[in-house]
Amino acid sequence: MDNNPAVTRQIANMQWVLKHSFKKNDFRPLQREVISSVIEGHDVFLQACTSFGKSLCYQLPAVLKDWGLTVVVCPLLSLMTDQVNALKALGISVATINSNTTHDERQRVFEDMLCGHPSTRLLYVTPELCQTDNFRRRLLIVHKQGQLIRVAIDEAHCISEWGHDFRPAYKELGWFRRNLVNPTVPITALTATATPRVRSDMINILGLDLENLRLFNTPSDRPNIHYEVRYLVDFAGDNNSAEESQLQNLLRWLQGIQTRREARLGSRVALLPPMSGIVYVGTRAMAEHLASRLTHSSDEMVTAVAYHAGVEASQRAHIQSTWKSFQPIQSANGEKTPAFSIIVATNAFGMGIDNPDVRFVVHWTPPRSFESFVQESGRAGRDGRAATSLVYYGIQERNFIETMIHRDTESHRAHCPENREAKLESFGKVIRYCESIRRCRHELIKEFFGDFELEEMGSQLPAREGVSVTTSSPCDFACDFCKEGRDGLAKRREKMASETQMALLYAEFD
Repeated sequence: MDNNPAVTRQIANMQWVLKHSFKKNDFRPLQREVISSVIEGHDVFLQACTSFGKSLCYQLPAVLKDWGLTVVVCPLLSLMTDQVNALKALGISVATINSNTTHDERQRVFEDMLCGHPSTRLLYVTPELCQTDNFRRRLLIVHKQGQLIRVAIDEAHCISEWGHDFRPAYKELGWFRRNLVNPTVPITALTATATPRVRSDMINILGLDLENLRLFNTPSDRPNIHYEVRYLVDFAGDNNSAEESQLQNLLRWLQGIQTRREARLGSRVALLPPMSGIVYVGTRAMAEHLASRLTHSSDEMVTAVAYHAGVEASQRAHIQSTWKSFQPIQSANGEKTPAFSIIVATNAFGMGIDNPDVRFVVHWTPPRSFESFVQESGRAGRDGRAATSLVYYGIQERNFIETMIHRDTESHRAHCPENREAKLESFGKVIRYCESIRRCRHELIKEFFGDFELEEMGSQLPAREGVSVTTSSPCDFACDFCKEGRDGLAKRREKMASETQMALLYAEFD
């Protein structure tokens, strides 16, 4: 394929399209190599951190080729809407079919698809639409007309994480490879987070051609993020005391950040917008409750708002735009700008949210999977500047989450027993990450995500084959282990255990 004159021209024109169509001056590291492999017609698997710019890797080839349709399968309506609106603002011909698409617009998109020379370059759809006979028939016609040039699966880890239980449509995406043949339509799968098991699951379900596959990855850990675990005291069932202790701990941490900021910047602090952060919680009710408590317990240092699937779509859009605006936000009485603008979110605050200026991500409870942890913590510091990932960890929450995983997977146990084991294995990595006092947290992330395995795969293949791996940098004290040492972490973890024992002792005498 490398000697195809059309392919050679497209690769030569990449820089021009990047600048004039996407308004970007240059590619980020590894983007050019990934896009070249897409243009050459390979199956491509890209595992890259949240700041990489993965969507450009299928968007630019779709625009570069002045004919044909690229179908993009997207997991969330908010992510789909954000990308479609951004492309429309650039003047790129893009369309979407989802639950919000009107009947007239849907018919217009279908007519354009089947006209023989569609003007739409990128069509964003849900996996549920892809399993309908109606859509599949139309797609087969587009393919027969020679106008279907690629299928892109964004956030492809959902195939493994969701396809086994509450969104089975993800497991049906293998239909593309089985039916879009003669010629075979190449597939691009993209994700920020995939353990070796999840990666294998994705490749198998999608039917990616191992002989034609080009595999790219960047390190799963983020050198600019300081990873830290804070150990919680178990108040022997006294949830109010436990919550108050944790809340005060978080507020003291935020106050420390603000104090250092004021010492460094002086009076200029008042002219700056709030620092953006995300706090992840387990339930909608907790999101509402904690947002209120943060706002009203911080002496106007924090403005916090809940974000979850129960919030109306228009309100969610307003919350996102305000949070990403980088503008000073007046407190309730208008006297001063809060130091921190925080979204308290369930995991509905999700994939593909593009706010590069998030300075911290806090997990109020341990995340239910290691993939979710890395995905969510990776929303901090996407601008490359220093950021923090903070996880609160306690025995009570650990046991509760394990129980919930058993309960939630019980109904699927008969036909998919491996699903429960996979979820427990992933949460087991969360436990080992949180309880470890002997290893750099960046190294743990790399190990759990198989970065070392991918580096070995890369070293066995010539660079021209397109398997590219970036070398990870040292932690440089960017985690609590490397900063405090084994003894420091051991003391903090022992304090959690000893205070738990004391709380239980006092409870016996109450």
